[in-house]
Amino acid sequence: MVLEVIFHKMRSFFLPKDLHPLSTDFSMLTYLILLSMVIYYLISKGKSWISKFMRLSKQPTQHFADEDKDRVIVVGSGILGSSIATVLARDGRQVTLVERDLKEPDRIIGELLQPGGCNVLKKLGLGDCLETTDEAQTTTGYLIHDWKTGASVHIPYPTDNNNPSTQQEGKAFRHGKFISSLRTAAMNEANIKVVEGTVQNLIEDNDVVTGVRYKERGNDESKDLHAPLVIVADGGFSKFRKQLHDDKVTVSSHFVGCIMKNCPQAKSQHAELVLSDPNPVLIYKISDEETRVLVDVRSQTLPKNIKEYLLEKTLPTLPEHIAGPFEDGVINERIRSMPCKFLPPSTVRKSGVLMLGDAFNMRHPLTGGGMSVAFNDVAIWRDLLQSIPDLRDYRQLDDAYTVFQNKRKLSHSFVVNVLAQALYELFSADDEHLSRLRDACFEYFKLGGSCVDGPVGLLSVLTPNPFLLVGHFFAVALYSMWLIIKKSGYKIHIGLYKATGTFIKACQVLFPLLWTEIRTIA
Repeated sequence: MVLEVIFHKMRSFFLPKDLHPLSTDFSMLTYLILLSMVIYYLISKGKSWISKFMRLSKQPTQHFADEDKDRVIVVGSGILGSSIATVLARDGRQVTLVERDLKEPDRIIGELLQPGGCNVLKKLGLGDCLETTDEAQTTTGYLIHDWKTGASVHIPYPTDNNNPSTQQEGKAFRHGKFISSLRTAAMNEANIKVVEGTVQNLIEDNDVVTGVRYKERGNDESKDLHAPLVIVADGGFSKFRKQLHDDKVTVSSHFVGCIMKNCPQAKSQHAELVLSDPNPVLIYKISDEETRVLVDVRSQTLPKNIKEYLLEKTLPTLPEHIAGPFEDGVINERIRSMPCKFLPPSTVRKSGVLMLGDAFNMRHPLTGGGMSVAFNDVAIWRDLLQSIPDLRDYRQLDDAYTVFQNKRKLSHSFVVNVLAQALYELFSADDEHLSRLRDACFEYFKLGGSCVDGPVGLLSVLTPNPFLLVGHFFAVALYSMWLIIKKSGYKIHIGLYKATGTFIKACQVLFPLLWTEIRTIA
């Protein structure tokens, strides 16, 4: 079904009206490349469709006790686990939510929710969780600073379509406080039983997951809990990922962060991004007095003396209004780090289990789209499960999984995943071609109009159109080529050589990312 949608929309959406005309020359070539990828996908997927048919045709019927047959087990009470447990309970499901540690978590990422994520959270009936999160801060856009030139560009969020005088808003907060609000909402549901304990393994019968074995906190005795559907949402460090699929997690860098106290904002209610060398730096307020700063360190291992690194490498590249609070924060506050992981969306086709959230799909946190993906995934599954009264109908669940994989790509995940990885490659440029693309991206934003409105619609997850993403990416690539040739002056042959290399590099960044999405179209 999704292939029909892709072909139907390819012509009308590939170059939308608001796309900058710089990309029109490349539209046909990109169309042909995407078409070739889809054809290759059809050939490579033939065996998996046959395998699915054989697996479902041989699958035995599972029997559950009366008290278990309507239960859903959710493993993990993070962003996705807490929210999906709540919405399923409100739909009348009996939910058991198992969480290893119910104390307020302390993390440095998962603190910025884009407007698209805020909107879907409200549609799920969980908008109050934003209001009850202590000192949550409103964000209405970004201010991007270019360290080399000292210039800045304003990237405001789009206005509300229903009320053009109102600007769309995101929220920033302490991660742990937001999780606590989501958990409170879950605990207040009569249909949810919350268990603080560690899930040791998934129980299987004839290749069907039928429950979990767990230990409650403070109790050494293992217990079995059975249900026709187990939702694994145990996060980026999932212990069950290897058991359910073979895709590998890659770590491209680390976010190193601390708290800055009473840091002034260059523009009120705006996050700030510094395109420094060698690391992009993300800054946003998470409370009335606290501002989070995240420095990307492109390495799989951190420097031994991270404070010295931040003071010597990062501090000199920061705008004046940030430099002082940053120095104080590095010296006096706790320095934290988190690996920035990439896990392409995988296909987990094992009856009786769904793997969702960061256990299933991760992208670089630079664009702050991860929570928006999670809430949109919850919204899709809520709608799908409403039409499946008997969760023991594994054939119907398998069909629903196909719909989920396809729908999430067209509605949000394709854009968030590809945009996060592509922008990170540009903003953390480690060669001359990526540096030129980064500079062109900044100059592209300075053009204003559709060169800002289109990209920020993608970033905010308000208009996550895959074809709009591809179009703007190549608009930036072509703009980079034009800037290189223009700068070359009378040495036009050198300019053409450099421009060609930069364009090839842009293709090397984008097309592998596109394939990670296309290959999992169900």
